[in-house]
Amino acid sequence: MLAWRLGDVTITRVVEIEATGGSRFILPDATPDAVQPHRWLAPHFADERGRLRMSVHALVVETPARRIVVDTCIGNDKERSIPTWTRLRGPFLDELARAGFAPETIDTVVCTHLHVDHVGWNTMLRDGKWVATFPNARYLIGGTEWDFFSRAEDAFLKDPVDDSVRPVMAEGRAELVDDRYRVTDEVWLESTPGHTPGHFSVRISSQGHDAVISGDLMHHPVQCRHPEWDVRFDNDGALAKKTRRAFCERYADSGTLVLGTHFATPSSGTIVKKDGSFRFVVA
Repeated sequence: MLAWRLGDVTITRVVEIEATGGSRFILPDATPDAVQPHRWLAPHFADERGRLRMSVHALVVETPARRIVVDTCIGNDKERSIPTWTRLRGPFLDELARAGFAPETIDTVVCTHLHVDHVGWNTMLRDGKWVATFPNARYLIGGTEWDFFSRAEDAFLKDPVDDSVRPVMAEGRAELVDDRYRVTDEVWLESTPGHTPGHFSVRISSQGHDAVISGDLMHHPVQCRHPEWDVRFDNDGALAKKTRRAFCERYADSGTLVLGTHFATPSSGTIVKKDGSFRFVVA
């Protein structure tokens, strides 16, 4: 398991799925011919054929006062419109426990947004019913996200909310927050809309060390070089591109550790200015 120490904060990555190829359904512009010239992506983020490597993982943020899970992946036993994600029976909870985080020890869950691969382990199937996976946690849900997703009729948007968000709302475990919410002294939310209407990233700072968890404002490091590339699931493509570029401008050459929610191993690095655009450099 990968872990990073920033002052009084530790961040640990727990992987659900990591794969090479098959990601063009997310990034249609990322053809092998378009990716291959960016040699800096290899070997971590693309193979020699220009196929992207990507990951679905959660990040556990430990502060002196809180134990926080940021994004809860896809989940087991759930019917999904993406065939490779439907009715999973993976060992994610075992991996989480092996890293030292039994579900009952988590006190906060943060969902950067409400897409299928960021809310799945909010709940688990028990006796035919979806119940909170983290029984002692408060689930922090963006109010703008809830307003949008709770009205959605498209199955891709609706199904994950029905089985992974509404149950924790019904249990009284969810709190609707805005994009300026401070989780702890060291952890707060930062507005990064476009992929979804209320999408936010998670900022972390402790003892002069800074990090940001991207959520899905970027799916892959190649988007540092090409923030203008389309993402098939962006709700507002023009705004998402503007947000990606602004994010790169804000953090380029700052030394801030960027933790990509879908960046393959090693998943972390910094953004630097390069050749009139940006590049992601492994930490």
